[in-house]
Amino acid sequence: MSMESVSTTLIINGSRSHIEALLAGISADDPDTFEAKIIENKNNYQLKILVSGENLATVRSTVDDLLACLGAIESTLNSL
Repeated sequence: MSMESVSTTLIINGSRSHIEALLAGISADDPDTFEAKIIENKNNYQLKILVSGENLATVRSTVDDLLACLGAIESTLNSL
């Protein structure tokens, strides 16, 4: 039984190629600390990331890491 007691969800909207690039970029990160999936709604795509942990500090650290990684990926995508 899991002892996780804190979780949060990040949702990012965008084109399919943009969302797929973001998912590919974070997949190499620590996959045991979050779950990520792409959700398709008509022509809109979402990257939904669920971050769970034993305490708020752990979840915050993971979210901070993910946001830094996602920001770097977005900067790269915007410069192409």
